[in-house]
Amino acid sequence: MSGETGTERAPLDYTRVDVDLVRTMQPARRLYYGALVFLAAVAAWGAYAWSVQLRRGLGVAGISWPVGWGFYITLFVFWVGIAHSGTLISAVLFLFRVRWRSSIYRSAEAVTVFAVMTAGLFPLIHLGRPWVAYWLMPYPQMGGLFPNFRSPLVWDVFAVSTYLTVSALFFFTGMVPDLAIVRDRTIGWRSKFYGFLAQGWQGTNMQWKHYTAAYVFLAGLATPLVISVHSIVSWDFAMSILPGWHTAIFPPYFVAGAIHSGLAMVMLLVIPMRRIFNLKPYITAEHLASMAKMLIFTGLVLGFAYGIEFFIAWYSNNPFERELFFYRAFGDYAWALWLLVTCNVLAPALFFFRRVRYSIRWMVGIALLVNVGMFYERFVIIVTSLGRSYDPFTWKVYAPRWPEISILAGSFAWFFLLFMVFAKIFPVVSMWEVKELLPVPRKESSHA
Repeated sequence: MSGETGTERAPLDYTRVDVDLVRTMQPARRLYYGALVFLAAVAAWGAYAWSVQLRRGLGVAGISWPVGWGFYITLFVFWVGIAHSGTLISAVLFLFRVRWRSSIYRSAEAVTVFAVMTAGLFPLIHLGRPWVAYWLMPYPQMGGLFPNFRSPLVWDVFAVSTYLTVSALFFFTGMVPDLAIVRDRTIGWRSKFYGFLAQGWQGTNMQWKHYTAAYVFLAGLATPLVISVHSIVSWDFAMSILPGWHTAIFPPYFVAGAIHSGLAMVMLLVIPMRRIFNLKPYITAEHLASMAKMLIFTGLVLGFAYGIEFFIAWYSNNPFERELFFYRAFGDYAWALWLLVTCNVLAPALFFFRRVRYSIRWMVGIALLVNVGMFYERFVIIVTSLGRSYDPFTWKVYAPRWPEISILAGSFAWFFLLFMVFAKIFPVVSMWEVKELLPVPRKESSHA
């Protein structure tokens, strides 16, 4: 399976699409349930590590003054970035009528919803007293407390919650016609369950008219969120005065990085799903190659942003900026900087070669490297600026401890657990949009 061509597509018709994609929702084998148990165990271990932190305090983690943000905020930014792939593939490419998105966008939308749900955990995990997290919300109360709306941290609450709401609506709306198909092809409680979710869908002309209008509206609403949400997350850093953070390049830089990591995560999930569910006629090598081309583009944008960061630090003639970027390149975390450049810029550039772009093994390896690189990109941005600010007396090297590493592993297990459950409950490929790309069936002649 080291290489494939785009000639693997077999003839499809409406009936075969329904049968093939409903079959993916049948009871799974033991290996599937074994994987679920393993992921649940890792997620439970992460929850246990958090319980230890709640009982003993944040001192059990590696974060301390001046590095008050460590793995937890790094993972928050990382998971918010992962979530951008779904909105890009489902909404933006839909508005531009890109045909190859139809087989991939359902999984990408699931990645969006589950990644935002995972990201929302980390501001709570990072709090010393998470039971008072509701103080962030503007509500009337007797204590006289009220959120500071000039703080980017409060902006995050509204941006991420809005993004989750719109993404979940868009995700569910796109599945309604498919849920009706599943309803009609199942019996018993399953038929009733999917019938409830299908909301009485019958596929009439009037229903399709209103559905299409609503879908286009949600796509148009979700599209600016791709830019706005991660721009607001970048303002957590850009609105400060710390060296390495106070820069206007962060919003586009963070958005490009979010799309880069999100595409890589979708590729990591779609490739094994394509093999396990036998979806090669639907998710072809051409679809994966198109995603690889997008990774080339976002990787080049990130490479340009990395170079501009160092250029601005030099051109500004600011000694604090110059010292910080010299420290990033040759200091304690130099290995992380050069690792992220290799993973985020050089590795995706291999997709310029057609043989690499159509090799499943290369795709998986490069997508995995991109996610590793994007994690360390956020790590370097956060930790180096906090640990190497203006006063040399406060300089410190941050190192994570076992609770942080356990929670990191638990977050990945939680995310993959949600996706695996989704893949067995809902159609992983959009049936109605795949059918739109097929020739309209014609009645056979009476002379045949």
